[in-house]
Amino acid sequence: MTNPVVVRRATVDDLSAAARIGVEAYVGAGQLDDGPDGFYGTVLADTGSRESDALLLVAVRQGQVVGTVTICPPASPFREIGRDGEVEFRFLAVAPEAWGYGVGNALVAACEEHARSTGSNRLVICVRDINAAAMTLYARHGFQRLPERDWHPVPEVALLAFEKNLT
Repeated sequence: MTNPVVVRRATVDDLSAAARIGVEAYVGAGQLDDGPDGFYGTVLADTGSRESDALLLVAVRQGQVVGTVTICPPASPFREIGRDGEVEFRFLAVAPEAWGYGVGNALVAACEEHARSTGSNRLVICVRDINAAAMTLYARHGFQRLPERDWHPVPEVALLAFEKNLT
C-alpha cells in the first residue's frame, strides 16, 4: 500500500500550510495571472476567512498537509454558482511536490462524500477555461459541463461550470 491520503477538516494549525499550497499550486499551474501577491493570490492565501465562512478541508499525506479544498455552504460569501440542493466547492489545490499522488482525487471524493452526507443532489464547481488538468480530474470523477452557469468574474477570466449529479 502506498502512502494514503487522508482528508479532514482544517485546524488553525493547518491554515498557513493551506494558504501556501493554494498559492503555490495556482502559480505552478499557470492559473494566477495577477501573481501571488495580486488579488486572487490574496484570496487564496486567506484561509482564515475560508475556515470561518466555509468548510476548509486539508489533505494529509505522510503527516504533511499536501492539499486543500473549500466547500461553500449556502450562506458562505465564497459561494458563487451553487443553488438549493447543491454543494459547491472551490479553491482545490495540491502542493506541486504532491502532484500525481492521488491528492486531487481524494479531495474531490471528500467533497462528494460531504455532499451525499448533507442530502445534496448535485456537486458543482467552476474551472478556468485554460485549466485542462482540472477539467480532466473532474471528468474522471463524472462531472459534466453546465454551460448555462459559465461566467466571467473579470473580463479576462472565463470560468466554466461543471456538475456531478448525485441522485
